[in-house]
Amino acid sequence: MTTAIRTRHALGLTLAAAMLSLAACGGGDGDAADSAAEASSAEQSEQSDQTAGDAADLEGIPDVVAEVNGEEVTKEEFAPIYQAQLQQATMQAQMSGEKPDEEALKEQTADDLVDTELLAQEAESRGIEVTDQDVDDELASIAEDNQMGSADELLEALEQQGTTEDQARAQLETQVMIEQLVADEAGPAKATEKELRALYQQAKEQQAQMGQQGGQQQEIPPYEKVKPQLEEQAESQRVGTVATELVEQLREDADITINL
Repeated sequence: MTTAIRTRHALGLTLAAAMLSLAACGGGDGDAADSAAEASSAEQSEQSDQTAGDAADLEGIPDVVAEVNGEEVTKEEFAPIYQAQLQQATMQAQMSGEKPDEEALKEQTADDLVDTELLAQEAESRGIEVTDQDVDDELASIAEDNQMGSADELLEALEQQGTTEDQARAQLETQVMIEQLVADEAGPAKATEKELRALYQQAKEQQAQMGQQGGQQQEIPPYEKVKPQLEEQAESQRVGTVATELVEQLREDADITINL
């Protein structure tokens, strides 16, 4: 069975989402929004594998993609992220029939890397550190969420999709760092019942829309059954909002050069 790995990704501008939302073998219901948005099939899996092979063309990408307050963002960092982003964009484009704009995607990937570097620098300035144990705990939690037997099984599934263990761990380190930074910036918060039910209703509407467009439909479980996943989704959205606002502030005083 092919499903999308569900992860508490910090926000769209981080790299964790790109790397850990790749299709992988495993069980699990996934969260409500994932269930509504998923259109995974054997055909898509084959096409994404082909995309991974085609996306290696990085001609013209400089060794130093960007500089952020004197710190370099390298081509080595850029390449796997861009490839994962292009793979996802290509799969989405198959539904619309429009070819992805690769140049725009390269620029977006560079911007995302710059944003992540800014957040990492801010976390370091606040004394926030992510340990190997933090990453191990997150891997184990994601594996459990996806009904996999162990973190090793999760890493093996990611490896089959082209994401190495080092890449996965690096992205999770970034994810955990941003979550800790957001907690330091805005403090803890818990979604209200009203907010959770709004997310659930949104997922149902998305599912209905997919059905009208002839897309693959998956039945969304009752609210109480998916409430933990909705709480997780709400927290991810909150992290995204706070981190985006923080990035906007950090960019105002940052020295940024993008070399694309």
